[in-house]
Amino acid sequence: QVQLVESGGGLVQPGGSLRLSCAASGSIFSINAMGWYRQAPGNKRELVAVITSAGSTNYGDSVKGRFTISRDNAKNTVYLQMNSLKPEDTAVYYCNAQRVQTAMGYVRDSWGRGTQVTVSS
Repeated sequence: QVQLVESGGGLVQPGGSLRLSCAASGSIFSINAMGWYRQAPGNKRELVAVITSAGSTNYGDSVKGRFTISRDNAKNTVYLQMNSLKPEDTAVYYCNAQRVQTAMGYVRDSWGRGTQVTVSS
């Protein structure tokens, strides 16, 4: 019912920047919260950042001060600006949408397929 498509991942040197985008589609009326999670090999999936439709944000401790999440409610799109990237930021980054109201009904939780971010010299 809800499709999330991420873009913007890639290879970047330490200290560099990347901007991820995630567009949601599927006859959507509203999305309560959108966010980013990441998972490195051998690790659990962890919160990177989340933003509500009202603009309230929450960040994982390891990215505070370096990453910024934003969203365009009219486009059902969420962005993640990542600055001062470190090798430990290397992971697959997943887009998430929570409590989505669609023409087909209510969807509690949706995930994108992920985009790889690699920070290496």
